[in-house]
Amino acid sequence: MPPRPPRPPRSERPQRLNPAKELAAAAAAYQAAEIVPHCTVCSKPCCSLQTLVLELDWKQLKSFWRLEESRPAFDKRLAGGQGPEEIRAGNGLYYVHGKACPAYDQSCGTCRVYGQDIKPEGCTDFPVYEDGGTLVADLRCEAVDLKALSAWIARALGDGYRIVQSADPEFPFMVTLSVKAMGTKRKRGK
Repeated sequence: MPPRPPRPPRSERPQRLNPAKELAAAAAAYQAAEIVPHCTVCSKPCCSLQTLVLELDWKQLKSFWRLEESRPAFDKRLAGGQGPEEIRAGNGLYYVHGKACPAYDQSCGTCRVYGQDIKPEGCTDFPVYEDGGTLVADLRCEAVDLKALSAWIARALGDGYRIVQSADPEFPFMVTLSVKAMGTKRKRGK
């Protein structure tokens, strides 16, 4: 067996793409540049929770709704139908729908907890987020432009990759953007 050629030094090797990290960074940059500036003029703010559900832990719920009671007392009250009607409990979390988030300032279209640790993760991720090595874009957000997002990702990843879009058949407003490496095609029969 012939000896292997020596490997080039690390600095000369092509960098391998880590799709999840690259996509998460591209999504965050796109959101900061294109989505967040639109929030203050949005005609259908996601924070109104009319079409979206907000997932909160106890600390967030207690802070946003300014609850003074203990969690067991609140859970008992909620289960007895005496809690805020927009809140449902499940799997150790709380889900809010149908009434604007108390952290949302409707007068100026901004979030009072934006940039703070208490801000829910779902708010940070929405409407474009990395999930299992792909990007998911939620078209319920009027600021999402799939063509612009695809171009943004292509610029972030550089040459050698293509973006493939697919919509969820049950939820067509959820579009997945996958990254595929463009390889060289081999000629058949050779």
